Amino acid sequence: MTTEGAAGARLRTMVRSSAFTLAASYVALGVLALILFAAPLWYGWQVTISEGRAEIMQEDAERLTSVFRRVGAPGLKAFIDARVGLQIADERMLLLTDPAFTPMAGNLPAWPAGLAARAGTYTLPIALGGRQTRAVVVIGDLPGGYHLLVGRDLARFTPLTTGFWYGLAAAIGILIMVGIAGGLMLRRALLSRIHTIGRSALAIIDGDLRRRLPTRTTGDELDALASTINRMLDQIEQLFDGIRNVSDSIAHDLRTPLAELRSRLEELSLTRPSGEETFAEIDAAVVDVDRVIRIFNALLRLAEIDAGLRRSGFVEFDAASVLEEAVEFYLPAAELRGVRLEFRDVGPVPVVGDPLLLAQAVGNLIDNALKYARANGVVQVGIERRADGRTVLAVADDGPGIGDAEKPKAAERFYRGESSRGSPGVGLGLSLVQSVARLHGGRLELLDNHPGLRAQISLEPRQAQAAAKGPVPLAAPVVPPAGLPASEGTAAASPT
Repeated sequence: MTTEGAAGARLRTMVRSSAFTLAASYVALGVLALILFAAPLWYGWQVTISEGRAEIMQEDAERLTSVFRRVGAPGLKAFIDARVGLQIADERMLLLTDPAFTPMAGNLPAWPAGLAARAGTYTLPIALGGRQTRAVVVIGDLPGGYHLLVGRDLARFTPLTTGFWYGLAAAIGILIMVGIAGGLMLRRALLSRIHTIGRSALAIIDGDLRRRLPTRTTGDELDALASTINRMLDQIEQLFDGIRNVSDSIAHDLRTPLAELRSRLEELSLTRPSGEETFAEIDAAVVDVDRVIRIFNALLRLAEIDAGLRRSGFVEFDAASVLEEAVEFYLPAAELRGVRLEFRDVGPVPVVGDPLLLAQAVGNLIDNALKYARANGVVQVGIERRADGRTVLAVADDGPGIGDAEKPKAAERFYRGESSRGSPGVGLGLSLVQSVARLHGGRLELLDNHPGLRAQISLEPRQAQAAAKGPVPLAAPVVPPAGLPASEGTAAASPT
């Protein structure tokens, strides 16, 4: 491509850019506003000058007529000659003629050709001082057939008119130049931001899913767009991580029960024991298969929650009633284990979310708190609306608790703490609770209860929205779903 072709291509690209189009639009609007401002100003100025000039000439004509009436033609002749001698050359046109249009006094050599003698105001070309010009004249009606002419040269105001148009043209030119310069600067700034965003986008396309679009502290439109895209990328990364975790979890955790199942069936095939032993081994194999199915169901439910597919079930409901029903559901289990299960009722607490998922999450917390509470201990379930607008659903026990080093890992899938190795479960309960909290715009917090552990779901104000007219009653009782049995819920309120 030649140099001229490259320059033309750059020019076409610049002209087609949104920044240049925006700048050109603003320039056009500015020019239009300037013209709309100048047009009435010009019109008003012309009308004022014309009316003022005509009024002055009419007053001069009346004054000279009054002189004629007092002192007659000779007196007016002397008066006009004196006026002409005192004024600036060609400042004013004066002419007094006899009834035959013979000049008697003034600075015009003869009565203008084609000009009628009737009183009035006229605009016509006149030869003045050896040059041709246009003038506006007033004809005065004098007694005795005498004729009086008072005029002004229109060319005297030409410099003002020229200066006005030059000023208007200069203002438009400056506006256009400033607009072009501003458009170029805006285009450069936008292209810089766009190139930065483009480089980040290419890095994301190449597989760096942790890369995010850069933002500034200006909070402009591009920052708002970049923030929205970054939130979308966070969700996409979360979905990818969920898929990866599900795949890894299936490969990691199902290998053991499947290997045990194969070993059990292989032993049956080789040893061929008696019927009673065979049926016992078959029953054990069924238990292994059920465990695999439960793991699959739990993983699929976690993937569904992480993908945000359960948001369609969001309604406004009373979270306190959900906790109360969960406590009632687990009261028999608490009695069997010799643990006192308490619920602190604070009245209706309206929130927006999925009541079934929250019930399941709270159920997991209660089940694990009962599992690890000390003998004759107590598990407390409560809910509160804090001053900052957050709603907190908490389950606290008096068991051994979780060490500070283990708390960050406790919500990882299939994580099992040292103190929970011998207890039933595969390490998915707390992961589900964390996913439910995240789905509701909140978070899971593990705190020391001294002794024991306090596990709480903290919902942000934007999800914990109270109804203006009080709580909305649930259509049916909500109990913890049986999709993730208590035996599969890992230490959500106790050591994992």
